[in-house]
Amino acid sequence: MAKKRSGNRETESSPLVEQEPRPSKQTPVVKGAQSSGGASARVSILLLITIFACSACVMYLVFRNFPELSEDEREKIKIPKDMDDAKALGTVLSKYKDTYYTQVLLAYFATYIFLQTFAIPGSIFLSILSGYLYPFPLALFLVCLCSGLGASFCYMLSYIVGRPMVYKYLTERAQKWSQQVDKHREHLINYIIFLRITPFLPNWFINITSPVINVPLGVFFLGTFLGVAPPSFVAINAGTTLYKLTTAGEAVSWNSLLVLGVLAVVSILPVCFQKKLQQKLE
Repeated sequence: MAKKRSGNRETESSPLVEQEPRPSKQTPVVKGAQSSGGASARVSILLLITIFACSACVMYLVFRNFPELSEDEREKIKIPKDMDDAKALGTVLSKYKDTYYTQVLLAYFATYIFLQTFAIPGSIFLSILSGYLYPFPLALFLVCLCSGLGASFCYMLSYIVGRPMVYKYLTERAQKWSQQVDKHREHLINYIIFLRITPFLPNWFINITSPVINVPLGVFFLGTFLGVAPPSFVAINAGTTLYKLTTAGEAVSWNSLLVLGVLAVVSILPVCFQKKLQQKLE
């Protein structure tokens, strides 16, 4: 009897022994998923570095055609980090603007788009600087166009590099973002204009997330072009008195904030009226 019981125990324990190797069969799948995710991240980073390097080469060629500058002037040709840098840059550009109009305009245009494309700080100082260098209508159109193109390039860069990574690692969150946009699909341009006028979300955040939540590029460009006009109006107007400013914050007054608030409300009014009209018709 004892032998039979021991034999039964051995036969009963044998299935457990056979099941032990099964987890080892699943481990290569997990490692493969991790390696593929790491590989896609490395490819995205490498692609981003390549695009940045090519853009930097274009910037080098643009400034290569710039007129001969003295050593003191060369030190002032840099991306402004504060108002002192903007003033120094303004003195150099204003000196050569009339003689080398195309070169200066092209350098300004390329630099602004470069900063917007890669979300590099400093475009606010270029907006102020445009009011010092050019007539107001040209400065406003130039800033709106550069903002629209630069934001669109940032949009496409995020679409190529960032969107696959977001959908791979943040699938549920990306779907929720897309669902929120689908609810306001008919009034999407009004919301983009509203977000550009108001400081609720940073511009770089809007540029990067818009392709993830399926905002059409055409609507994105038009909404950006129109939406940045009111804040640019304030910055360009302040640029006419560039040398009286000590910080970028002085470019914004309480009156300008009031105007921006009114324009933000006006941009969202058509959406509210249309919703109320639909409710009455229903």
